[in-house]
Amino acid sequence: MTQDAARKGDWIQTYTGKQFWPLDPRPEDVDIDDIAQALSNLCRYAGHVREFYSVAEHSCLLAWALRRDGYDRDVQRWALMHDAPEAYIVDVPRPIKRFIPGYKEIESRVEKAVAEHFGLPLEIPKIVHEYDLRICNDERQYGMNTSVIPWGDMGDPLVLRPWFYPPKDAKYVFLSTYANLFG
Repeated sequence: MTQDAARKGDWIQTYTGKQFWPLDPRPEDVDIDDIAQALSNLCRYAGHVREFYSVAEHSCLLAWALRRDGYDRDVQRWALMHDAPEAYIVDVPRPIKRFIPGYKEIESRVEKAVAEHFGLPLEIPKIVHEYDLRICNDERQYGMNTSVIPWGDMGDPLVLRPWFYPPKDAKYVFLSTYANLFG
């Protein structure tokens, strides 16, 4: 593969050997195997957890909680894919994300490419954002050391317990959840 002069910015090589342009993402560049591989190897909370806890497992737990609570498949699908842009632009901790010029715009473009690729509504449902905040209570309880300062109001816990799968298992569970929701 070579540099495409028609594309903006530079590209990264994905797990499947494809090129992905984070500054110029297109739906045809998105691949579920790349997403599953990358998210299963990315640790939540910048790695500040007692045990490895992947973004892939987090995404599955969110999708399962929304299913448990009676939300439709589009909401569950978005829950599974809500962090998919991180497969291509990594996870930046929430407190610094807003201070990185252009990051939110890049993330939004990748999110749009993901939505179009998987046939999702272009906007993540608000309930997914709400559950994404609420799951922090559960993740903190089971995966993190005690904080000396409260985190603030994140709503009620979702009452979930992470399994702390190693990457290989997290990838399998992510792809299985994907097959169930999209297959």
